Amino acid sequence: MSINVAAIQFKPQSSVDANLYSAAELLRQAADAGAQLAVLPENFAYYGQRDLMQVGCAESDDQGPVRQFLAEQASQQGLWLVAGTVPVMEDKSKPCARCYLLNPQGEIVDHYDKIHLFDVDVTAGGQARRYRESDDFSAGERVTAVPTNLAILGMTVCYDLRFAELYRQLAQLDAQIIAVPAAFTSATGKDHWQVLLRARAIENQVFVIGANLVDRDNQRRGLWGGSCIIDPWGNILSSMDDGDGVVMAEVDLGRIERLRAEMPVAEHHRL
Repeated sequence: MSINVAAIQFKPQSSVDANLYSAAELLRQAADAGAQLAVLPENFAYYGQRDLMQVGCAESDDQGPVRQFLAEQASQQGLWLVAGTVPVMEDKSKPCARCYLLNPQGEIVDHYDKIHLFDVDVTAGGQARRYRESDDFSAGERVTAVPTNLAILGMTVCYDLRFAELYRQLAQLDAQIIAVPAAFTSATGKDHWQVLLRARAIENQVFVIGANLVDRDNQRRGLWGGSCIIDPWGNILSSMDDGDGVVMAEVDLGRIERLRAEMPVAEHHRL
């Protein structure tokens, strides 16, 4: 009933090759430490790239460069891999932010397209920053919980974290672990990131894995980091603050059943 899980955190670099190198090294460290499931951050390869339409067209093919990288990493390291997000063109005018789930054979088992897009204005340190994710991406529609031989895995991305109804639906689909690849901003992450992760875990009595990009001091696009693994009681099993690294924890899935038997919150819903 126990599995070893990992959240990957690193600072995005200026090139795709450099980002893939960082991801590969940290995935190797996670596997060497005994991880069976690893979660990469949102947009871990292409963060900051502007030619997302071109990227999305390239990645829509089975031979897309990052898709190939993910398949190689999952199979080489023997990991179930929640692969952050990759821009992928479908039958829409903009790419979706797609999170692939790969098995240890390097096969894509399922995917989730980010539903909630980050269209907000944030002020921090006296400076205003405008985010319009919908300018570059199309929104997904399907709530995704995937049965694996480790656990039933719920898939969400970053801004989704603010929408409790999505996590409620994942719990109703029997998700035991919910992954949250993210590029959560420094301005919002300082106050909200860990609080929201813990809230979603407590409300739904599930484990939550938050894997975030980090670059706190960047004046243009600060990223909070703070990756962590939360248990169904809201306890932080493992976390890191700033910097690059791997967050590891042993997850006892039996704790979900025991906690729900003692406090059957799902049976008490009235609204």
